[in-house]
Amino acid sequence: MNNVILVGRLTRDPEIQYIGNESTALTKFNLAVDRNYTNPDKEKKADFIEIEVWGRQAETCSRYLNKGSMACIKGQIRVDRYQNSNGENRYSTKVRADMVKFLSFSKNTSTESNQEQYYDATSIFNKAESSLDLAEDELPF
Repeated sequence: MNNVILVGRLTRDPEIQYIGNESTALTKFNLAVDRNYTNPDKEKKADFIEIEVWGRQAETCSRYLNKGSMACIKGQIRVDRYQNSNGENRYSTKVRADMVKFLSFSKNTSTESNQEQYYDATSIFNKAESSLDLAEDELPF
């Protein structure tokens, strides 16, 4: 099974291009995803992951996401192999997104205060865990 879920911020504005005879939309951007730990100097580290989105969802991402936007990505890891100009094999790893959820909005959207809206994904998961207070006799198994 090849599934990945990432939450992070875009490091640059999305780039859209149209591929093939049918002009299928392809949007690419990088996502900075914080690691769950800090180094001995208390500095947080992040991984920078290339994301590609296809089709109508690619057009939507290009329209509403920008550098600094927070997003949740669900997709698969893809590893491409190619040869450089010296004939050496090189590999490129990226995530092909099946689903993109916008966790902050700022570009081409209207909010009542015209300010970015941020949603803390951590608090959403914590609320979900705390709402599962069931007694043993209420469990179906």
